[in-house]
Amino acid sequence: MSVVGFDLGNESCIVGVARQRGIDVVLNEESKRETPAIVCFGDKQRFIGTAGAANSTMNPKNSISQIKRLLGRKFADPELQNDIKAFPFRVSEGPDGFPLVHVRYLGEERSFTPTQLLAMVLSNLKAIAEGNLNSAVIDCCIGIPVYFTDLQRRAVIDAATIAGLRPLRLFHETTATALAYGIYKTDLPENDQLNVAFVDVGNASMQVSIVGYKKGQLKMLSHAYDRSLGGRDFDEALFKHFAAKFKEEYKIDVYQNARACIRLRVACEKLKKMLSANPEAPMNIECLMDEKDVRGFIKRDEFEQISAPVLERVKGPLEKALSEAGLTTESLHFVEVVGSGSRVPAVMKIITEFFGKEPRRTMNASECVARGCALQCAILSPTFKVREFQVNEGFPFSVALSWKPDAQNNESQQTVVFPKGNPMPSIKALTFYRSSTFAVDVLNVDTDDLQITHKISTYTIGPFQSSKGEKAKLKVKVRLNIHGIVSLESATMLEEEEVEVPVSSTSEVPKDATRMETDDAPQDPASSAGDHTQEPKGAADPAEGAAENGAQDSEEKTVPMDTDTKVEPSKKKVKKTNVPVAEMVYGAMGTVELEKAVEKEYEMALQDRVMEETKDKKNSVEAYVYDMRNKIHEKYNDFVMLEDIEGLMAKLQEVEDWLYEDGEDETKGVYVAKLEELKKLGGPIEMRYKEWTERGPALEQLVYCIRSFREAALSADQKFDHIDISEKQKVCANMKSMTG
Repeated sequence: MSVVGFDLGNESCIVGVARQRGIDVVLNEESKRETPAIVCFGDKQRFIGTAGAANSTMNPKNSISQIKRLLGRKFADPELQNDIKAFPFRVSEGPDGFPLVHVRYLGEERSFTPTQLLAMVLSNLKAIAEGNLNSAVIDCCIGIPVYFTDLQRRAVIDAATIAGLRPLRLFHETTATALAYGIYKTDLPENDQLNVAFVDVGNASMQVSIVGYKKGQLKMLSHAYDRSLGGRDFDEALFKHFAAKFKEEYKIDVYQNARACIRLRVACEKLKKMLSANPEAPMNIECLMDEKDVRGFIKRDEFEQISAPVLERVKGPLEKALSEAGLTTESLHFVEVVGSGSRVPAVMKIITEFFGKEPRRTMNASECVARGCALQCAILSPTFKVREFQVNEGFPFSVALSWKPDAQNNESQQTVVFPKGNPMPSIKALTFYRSSTFAVDVLNVDTDDLQITHKISTYTIGPFQSSKGEKAKLKVKVRLNIHGIVSLESATMLEEEEVEVPVSSTSEVPKDATRMETDDAPQDPASSAGDHTQEPKGAADPAEGAAENGAQDSEEKTVPMDTDTKVEPSKKKVKKTNVPVAEMVYGAMGTVELEKAVEKEYEMALQDRVMEETKDKKNSVEAYVYDMRNKIHEKYNDFVMLEDIEGLMAKLQEVEDWLYEDGEDETKGVYVAKLEELKKLGGPIEMRYKEWTERGPALEQLVYCIRSFREAALSADQKFDHIDISEKQKVCANMKSMTG
């Protein structure tokens, strides 16, 4: 069973794997720890990760990056519209109101959803992990931002399914960081709580969490975020500054050239990193646009000045996280800073001034999320035995159910089932009294985040028919699962049936036969007066429990009766009937659509594999040509006739010319045939050389064996007494014949 954690960053991804000695970060095919989150589409195949990054500069319009920003968001989203302006590729609105990315692939125009693109990135990460572990990778843990909505979480699950992965958990990046920090600490207090603030400034977003630690556990006290504040915003400030400067000085407008934009953004990112360690830094780009070399220079003070609008927003999430945790800066013991964007000195200065203490960097700023995800996967997996450590996670949003009453009044009723901070996972139960099919909406409520969609999903419950012709009592279970996804799990119709119980007429009725058995808690009066009852807020039948560990329903109830022994008492039995539930999630992929996406990904992966194998075969032909040409006059010179050399050299030259002309773009089978054709000429030469090189050692081994056997046959040593005399004589006779 695989134990793998994926950190899906906006710019790059990291893969962590659990081993017996701890957590390792896996190296990709270029021996780098970070893999770019880029998918580049070519005329014959896709290039993903490091290969995609290498091709992105030459093919910017078909190189898709920042996929995380597109996932699960409406095309009309203002933040998304702002992001699209900086994208070199084309994004349009799909028929469902969500974005579609357009590229040229296999010589034709194609469109992909962000979910499909994320699946491609995950497929690449899966291949990296499998190459390192030498085994199939299916189970994993994927890090997601705490602000991901229900739809975005579903999109990640769908992308993982398309990629052939099964996430054991979608793990909040802040929680993953907190787990990676706390699980190795052996000095956590048993009673007093150790409060730590984690500030994660990534490439595109800022997340802040306050965590309380005790021995063997952590509790997420609060979450806060700014989904559009990260390292790329500082890059963008530098980009706009130098774009305007170059337009004035060199009369070039980089906005008109996609490739020039990409090169300038890369240069600005490098400049930002230089300014993190130096008070000033130069910029030099050769042939940026219109064959013009450009130069620039900026000081850190000027950089901070042009980044002032970004820096002003840093304090907001810090204040909100501290406020929701109910703590003061004095009650915080430590402040930990992670994320690539946190290396900007101005950001560190704001954090230091706000908390009144110097932030620490005890963890790897880029790898802590991947390590935390791998740890969580190891905790959930039976493969590894991990130190006991409890993660008490809180849901970052408030989710309510809304429905219309079964009456003349058409005003919808609403109640919060999972308030902000609710433990994950969790189950709540509600009781409805209905006469026909009805619908329940799942809503996001009590949020000041305008980017979060109000309506999540709608569930239609029914049809059902009460045997008594009156309103049916329906028990509805709502689940908040481990991924942070809310769904209506089941609906059950409860009906009471009277069953006659025979009693002996000659004996006195036992006391327990006349006792009324009730549920674990009294029936709430609201259940009979209203249209529904709901446990979480106390308006529901308390006997059904408000949480996952709620009280169980009594299967049977007895009703009051006379103590006359001649009367046969009746007993009520609860009959449970499952009621159909139809789900409609707004913006999510349907089952059929998901199956088609899996098929498309398989086809594209097959095309990629065929092209890679074709390249390998072509390289094999080329390598054989150069290798044989070098060896024919050196190693193989004594093993080939002069006339054969001329013929072979002519053939090698012919194949080399073919490779760079007609054979530049051929199929795998053609290259295999060419290699076989060359080996028919070069194979005998290689075989003669091999026989000659192996003949000497083989002869030496034979001589050694002959001498050893002769010594054993002629020896009078007792250790050879177990060998029969006749056998020794045979050996001596054979030796004479061989030497004779």
